[in-house]
Amino acid sequence: MILKITKQKEYELVDSGEGQKLERYGDFLMSRPDPEALWKKNLDEKEWGKAHLEFIRSGTKNKWIIKNGVPNSWDISYGNLKFLIKPTSFKHIGLFPEQLSNWKWMEEKIVKASTIKDKKVSVLNLFAYTGGATLAAAKAGAEVAHVDASKNAVEWARKNAELSGLKDAPIRWLIEDVILFLKREVKRGRKYDAIIMDPPAFGHGPKDELWKIEEDFLSLMSLCKQVLSNDPLFILINGYTAGYSSIVYQNNLMDLMKDYKGKVEGGELVIEESNSKRLLPCGIFARWERD
Repeated sequence: MILKITKQKEYELVDSGEGQKLERYGDFLMSRPDPEALWKKNLDEKEWGKAHLEFIRSGTKNKWIIKNGVPNSWDISYGNLKFLIKPTSFKHIGLFPEQLSNWKWMEEKIVKASTIKDKKVSVLNLFAYTGGATLAAAKAGAEVAHVDASKNAVEWARKNAELSGLKDAPIRWLIEDVILFLKREVKRGRKYDAIIMDPPAFGHGPKDELWKIEEDFLSLMSLCKQVLSNDPLFILINGYTAGYSSIVYQNNLMDLMKDYKGKVEGGELVIEESNSKRLLPCGIFARWERD
């Protein structure tokens, strides 16, 4: 299954190739490395030279080359939400545009469930970064627990919520190690109707707790099962870890949700270039939804 994003009002993938991608975020073009773009560029170097920002890797050093007049950060509207775009030393800019399809899918599930049950859907967003999924769920009417180990990421997500008119939405902002947080939630007996996660390959918690996906992922799945409500709505796993297939996550979801009526699907997240039909692979996903 392929979930494809095409040109949006304030975002587009202009071109890609030779280990690079050229994107537009609002009024600004940026060029960044992308190892998936292992093909020739469609546009010539003159067009690529119009980029306002360019991320350069030189040995062990990374840096942005930014043209005069480009602000350190700016806002864009995307998927009925607003995001602060800010270049970081890790080449990330605070938004993963390919997730728009997943956000729309979640929103439909949440709105429908809320209408039927006349109560808020409770959503748990793990490794939640700058909050795209959190905001989409809250916009649809859910109450959300947003969990990330990075204080800076959580503050960025809160800023995005404010920009999106969701400052007072029922969102719990939690700077926590995911595994330790889940263990405490199990003890508290707290349950969630839906779970979203984007587990990294490697990471550290706020107190230097170590996360390795090959060692900790199965424990994560077990803990997630223990905090699911009796009538779960959906689970979504996103993956950006090189070397893994969406089938890995699908297999875990089939086992995790075998006692519930529903379906599992998965595949690739891609973005279509605005000047061609060529697709740039951006990540993988797997998701379960109840019948």
